[in-house]
Amino acid sequence: MDYDFSFYLVLGSLLTGAVWGGYALYSRINGFEVAETTLRPEPVLVEYARSFFPILFIVLILRSFLVEPFRIPSASMMPTLLIGDFILVNKFAYGVRLPVLNDKILEVGEPERGDIVVFRFPRDPNVDYIKRVIGLPGDRISYYGKQVYLNGVPVKMTSLGRYQGVGQGKDMSGSLHMAEELPGAEHSILVMPGPAGREGDFYVPKGHYFVMGDNRDNSNDSRYWGTVPEANLVGKAFMIWMNWDWENSGVGFNRLGTILK
Repeated sequence: MDYDFSFYLVLGSLLTGAVWGGYALYSRINGFEVAETTLRPEPVLVEYARSFFPILFIVLILRSFLVEPFRIPSASMMPTLLIGDFILVNKFAYGVRLPVLNDKILEVGEPERGDIVVFRFPRDPNVDYIKRVIGLPGDRISYYGKQVYLNGVPVKMTSLGRYQGVGQGKDMSGSLHMAEELPGAEHSILVMPGPAGREGDFYVPKGHYFVMGDNRDNSNDSRYWGTVPEANLVGKAFMIWMNWDWENSGVGFNRLGTILK
Protein backbone atom coordinates (compact mmCIF):
# COMPACT_ATOMS: atom_id res chain seq x y z
CA MET A 1 0.00 0.00 0.00
CA ASP A 2 1.35 3.42 -1.00
CA TYR A 3 0.78 6.28 1.44
CA ASP A 4 0.76 8.98 -1.22
CA PHE A 5 -1.67 11.77 -2.13
CA SER A 6 -4.23 9.22 -3.31
CA PHE A 7 -4.20 7.61 0.13
CA TYR A 8 -5.03 10.90 1.83
CA LEU A 9 -7.74 11.65 -0.73
CA VAL A 10 -9.35 8.29 -0.02
CA LEU A 11 -8.98 8.80 3.73
CA GLY A 12 -10.43 12.32 3.55
CA SER A 13 -13.37 11.16 1.43
CA LEU A 14 -14.14 8.30 3.80
CA LEU A 15 -13.93 10.46 6.93
CA THR A 16 -15.99 13.37 5.62
CA GLY A 17 -18.51 11.01 4.04
CA ALA A 18 -18.83 9.04 7.28
CA VAL A 19 -19.35 12.17 9.38
CA TRP A 20 -21.90 13.69 7.01
CA GLY A 21 -23.73 10.42 6.31
CA GLY A 22 -23.64 9.37 9.96
CA TYR A 23 -25.20 12.63 11.11
CA ALA A 24 -27.89 12.39 8.41
CA LEU A 25 -28.72 8.85 9.56
CA TYR A 26 -28.71 9.92 13.21
CA SER A 27 -31.08 12.79 12.39
CA ARG A 28 -33.45 10.48 10.52
CA ILE A 29 -33.48 7.89 13.32
CA ASN A 30 -34.23 10.59 15.88
CA GLY A 31 -36.98 12.08 13.72
CA PHE A 32 -35.56 15.58 13.25
CA GLU A 33 -38.01 17.62 11.16
CA VAL A 34 -36.99 20.29 8.67
CA ALA A 35 -38.29 23.05 10.87
CA GLU A 36 -36.47 21.61 13.85
CA THR A 37 -33.15 21.39 12.01
CA THR A 38 -33.36 25.08 11.22
CA LEU A 39 -33.58 25.72 14.95
CA ARG A 40 -30.83 23.15 15.61
CA PRO A 41 -27.96 24.07 13.26
CA GLU A 42 -25.57 21.34 12.21
CA PRO A 43 -22.45 20.88 14.33
CA VAL A 44 -19.42 22.63 12.85
CA LEU A 45 -17.71 19.30 12.10
CA VAL A 46 -20.74 18.08 10.14
CA GLU A 47 -20.98 21.35 8.24
CA TYR A 48 -17.33 21.11 7.18
CA ALA A 49 -17.75 17.44 6.24
CA ARG A 50 -20.81 18.24 4.10
CA SER A 51 -18.85 21.00 2.33
CA PHE A 52 -15.62 19.08 1.71
CA PHE A 53 -16.91 15.59 0.91
CA PRO A 54 -18.16 16.35 -2.65
CA ILE A 55 -14.92 18.18 -3.51
CA LEU A 56 -12.65 15.46 -2.18
CA PHE A 57 -14.71 12.71 -3.80
CA ILE A 58 -14.77 14.38 -7.23
CA VAL A 59 -11.01 15.04 -7.12
CA LEU A 60 -10.45 11.41 -6.08
CA ILE A 61 -12.47 10.07 -9.01
CA LEU A 62 -10.83 12.38 -11.56
CA ARG A 63 -7.29 11.81 -10.31
CA SER A 64 -7.61 8.06 -9.78
CA PHE A 65 -9.49 7.00 -12.90
CA LEU A 66 -9.32 9.75 -15.53
CA VAL A 67 -6.53 12.34 -15.57
CA GLU A 68 -3.70 13.25 -13.21
CA PRO A 69 -1.38 16.28 -13.50
CA PHE A 70 2.39 16.03 -13.08
CA ARG A 71 5.26 18.51 -13.17
CA ILE A 72 8.54 17.79 -14.97
CA PRO A 73 11.44 18.47 -12.56
CA SER A 74 14.42 17.29 -14.62
CA ALA A 75 15.98 17.36 -18.09
CA SER A 76 15.84 13.59 -18.68
CA MET A 77 13.07 13.84 -21.30
CA MET A 78 14.43 16.81 -23.25
CA PRO A 79 13.77 17.91 -25.94
CA THR A 80 10.24 16.46 -25.74
CA LEU A 81 9.61 17.65 -22.18
CA LEU A 82 11.34 20.64 -20.63
CA ILE A 83 11.99 21.45 -17.00
CA GLY A 84 8.90 23.28 -15.76
CA ASP A 85 6.40 21.57 -18.07
CA PHE A 86 3.12 20.59 -16.44
CA ILE A 87 1.61 17.56 -18.12
CA LEU A 88 -1.63 15.59 -18.07
CA VAL A 89 -1.55 11.81 -17.78
CA ASN A 90 -4.31 9.49 -18.99
CA LYS A 91 -4.94 7.18 -16.00
CA PHE A 92 -7.08 4.61 -17.84
CA ALA A 93 -4.92 4.11 -20.96
CA TYR A 94 -3.37 0.93 -19.55
CA GLY A 95 -6.26 -0.26 -17.40
CA VAL A 96 -8.37 1.03 -14.53
CA ARG A 97 -6.78 0.58 -11.11
CA LEU A 98 -8.04 1.06 -7.60
CA PRO A 99 -6.47 4.04 -5.81
CA VAL A 100 -3.88 3.23 -3.12
CA LEU A 101 -4.09 -0.55 -3.68
CA ASN A 102 -3.20 -0.17 -7.39
CA ASP A 103 -5.02 -3.40 -8.24
CA LYS A 104 -6.24 -3.47 -11.84
CA ILE A 105 -10.00 -3.92 -12.09
CA LEU A 106 -10.50 -3.37 -15.82
CA GLU A 107 -8.27 -4.13 -18.80
CA VAL A 108 -8.23 -1.29 -21.33
CA GLY A 109 -4.97 -1.28 -23.28
CA GLU A 110 -1.23 -1.87 -23.17
CA PRO A 111 1.78 0.40 -23.72
CA GLU A 112 3.13 0.67 -27.25
CA ARG A 113 6.65 1.50 -28.37
CA GLY A 114 7.12 5.23 -28.24
CA ASP A 115 4.54 5.91 -25.53
CA ILE A 116 5.59 8.40 -22.87
CA VAL A 117 4.66 6.73 -19.59
CA VAL A 118 4.56 7.73 -15.95
CA PHE A 119 5.34 4.89 -13.55
CA ARG A 120 6.27 4.23 -9.97
CA PHE A 121 10.04 3.82 -9.77
CA PRO A 122 10.72 0.09 -9.15
CA ARG A 123 13.37 0.85 -6.52
CA ASP A 124 11.14 3.32 -4.66
CA PRO A 125 7.41 3.07 -5.52
CA ASN A 126 6.74 6.37 -3.73
CA VAL A 127 8.62 8.21 -6.51
CA ASP A 128 7.07 8.78 -9.94
CA TYR A 129 9.27 8.63 -13.05
CA ILE A 130 8.51 9.53 -16.65
CA LYS A 131 10.26 7.88 -19.62
CA ARG A 132 9.57 6.59 -23.11
CA VAL A 133 8.75 2.95 -23.83
CA ILE A 134 11.46 1.46 -26.04
CA GLY A 135 11.05 -2.27 -25.49
CA LEU A 136 7.95 -4.45 -25.09
CA PRO A 137 7.72 -7.85 -23.38
CA GLY A 138 9.88 -10.35 -25.23
CA ASP A 139 12.08 -7.72 -26.95
CA ARG A 140 15.86 -7.71 -26.89
CA ILE A 141 17.20 -4.16 -26.57
CA SER A 142 20.84 -3.33 -27.22
CA TYR A 143 22.54 0.00 -26.70
CA TYR A 144 26.01 0.57 -28.12
CA GLY A 145 27.70 3.72 -29.38
CA LYS A 146 24.61 5.79 -28.54
CA GLN A 147 22.60 3.62 -30.92
CA VAL A 148 19.50 1.63 -29.95
CA TYR A 149 19.08 -1.83 -31.48
CA LEU A 150 15.65 -3.44 -31.39
CA ASN A 151 15.85 -7.22 -31.69
CA GLY A 152 19.20 -6.87 -33.45
CA VAL A 153 18.05 -4.17 -35.90
CA PRO A 154 19.43 -0.62 -35.46
CA VAL A 155 16.74 1.98 -34.89
CA LYS A 156 17.02 4.64 -37.59
CA MET A 157 18.26 8.05 -36.48
CA THR A 158 18.33 11.25 -38.52
CA SER A 159 20.26 14.38 -37.58
CA LEU A 160 18.23 17.54 -36.94
CA GLY A 161 21.28 19.68 -36.23
CA ARG A 162 22.52 21.13 -32.97
CA TYR A 163 20.11 21.73 -30.13
CA GLN A 164 19.66 25.19 -28.61
CA GLY A 165 18.43 24.96 -25.03
CA VAL A 166 16.50 27.65 -23.17
CA GLY A 167 15.83 28.47 -19.53
CA GLN A 168 16.84 25.74 -17.09
CA GLY A 169 17.66 23.50 -20.05
CA LYS A 170 20.23 25.82 -21.58
CA ASP A 171 23.05 23.51 -20.46
CA MET A 172 21.96 21.09 -23.18
CA SER A 173 22.82 23.59 -25.92
CA GLY A 174 25.18 22.07 -28.45
CA SER A 175 23.84 18.53 -28.07
CA LEU A 176 23.05 16.56 -31.19
CA HIS A 177 19.33 16.82 -31.94
CA MET A 178 18.20 13.57 -33.56
CA ALA A 179 14.96 12.06 -34.86
CA GLU A 180 14.66 8.44 -33.73
CA GLU A 181 12.23 6.16 -35.57
CA LEU A 182 10.87 3.31 -33.51
CA PRO A 183 8.44 1.06 -35.44
CA GLY A 184 5.35 3.22 -35.85
CA ALA A 185 6.63 6.03 -33.63
CA GLU A 186 9.07 8.85 -34.42
CA HIS A 187 10.33 11.22 -31.74
CA SER A 188 13.22 13.54 -30.95
CA ILE A 189 16.19 12.73 -28.74
CA LEU A 190 19.33 14.49 -27.56
CA VAL A 191 22.78 12.92 -27.74
CA MET A 192 25.83 14.59 -26.22
CA PRO A 193 29.30 14.29 -27.76
CA GLY A 194 31.65 12.07 -25.81
CA PRO A 195 31.55 8.59 -24.27
CA ALA A 196 28.24 6.74 -24.14
CA GLY A 197 26.54 5.93 -20.85
CA ARG A 198 25.63 2.41 -19.78
CA GLU A 199 25.85 0.01 -22.74
CA GLY A 200 24.80 -3.61 -23.12
CA ASP A 201 22.11 -6.07 -24.13
CA PHE A 202 18.85 -6.19 -22.23
CA TYR A 203 16.03 -8.74 -22.41
CA VAL A 204 12.51 -7.54 -21.57
CA PRO A 205 10.67 -10.22 -19.55
CA LYS A 206 6.95 -10.91 -19.74
CA GLY A 207 4.87 -8.24 -18.05
CA HIS A 208 7.71 -5.67 -18.13
CA TYR A 209 8.77 -2.69 -20.25
CA PHE A 210 12.16 -1.22 -21.15
CA VAL A 211 12.12 2.58 -20.88
CA MET A 212 14.62 5.31 -21.74
CA GLY A 213 14.76 9.07 -21.46
CA ASP A 214 14.88 11.15 -24.65
CA ASN A 215 17.92 12.96 -23.23
CA ARG A 216 20.01 9.83 -23.64
CA ASP A 217 23.15 10.91 -21.82
CA ASN A 218 21.26 12.48 -18.92
CA SER A 219 18.67 9.90 -17.98
CA ASN A 220 18.45 7.36 -15.17
CA ASP A 221 16.47 4.64 -16.93
CA SER A 222 16.21 0.91 -17.68
CA ARG A 223 19.84 0.76 -18.75
CA TYR A 224 20.82 1.28 -15.12
CA TRP A 225 18.12 -0.30 -12.94
CA GLY A 226 16.16 -2.69 -15.16
CA THR A 227 12.67 -2.93 -16.60
CA VAL A 228 9.37 -1.52 -15.36
CA PRO A 229 6.76 -4.06 -14.16
CA GLU A 230 3.31 -3.61 -15.66
CA ALA A 231 1.91 -3.19 -12.15
CA ASN A 232 3.99 -0.01 -11.70
CA LEU A 233 2.44 1.85 -14.63
CA VAL A 234 0.52 4.99 -13.69
CA GLY A 235 -0.60 6.18 -17.11
CA LYS A 236 0.22 7.69 -20.49
CA ALA A 237 1.33 11.33 -20.77
CA PHE A 238 -0.60 13.04 -23.55
CA MET A 239 -0.48 16.84 -23.22
CA ILE A 240 1.42 19.82 -21.81
CA TRP A 241 -1.11 22.14 -20.17
CA MET A 242 1.32 24.64 -18.64
CA ASN A 243 4.98 25.57 -18.64
CA TRP A 244 6.67 27.68 -15.99
CA ASP A 245 10.41 28.30 -16.11
CA TRP A 246 11.63 31.19 -13.98
CA GLU A 247 14.86 31.30 -16.04
CA ASN A 248 12.91 31.74 -19.27
CA SER A 249 10.54 34.66 -18.60
CA GLY A 250 7.99 32.64 -16.65
CA VAL A 251 5.12 31.12 -18.62
CA GLY A 252 6.10 29.41 -21.88
CA PHE A 253 2.97 30.21 -23.88
CA ASN A 254 4.29 28.42 -26.96
CA ARG A 255 4.14 25.07 -25.10
CA LEU A 256 0.59 25.32 -23.78
CA GLY A 257 -1.65 22.64 -25.25
CA THR A 258 1.21 20.70 -26.89
CA ILE A 259 0.17 17.13 -27.67
CA LEU A 260 2.89 14.65 -26.72
CA LYS A 261 4.19 11.99 -29.05
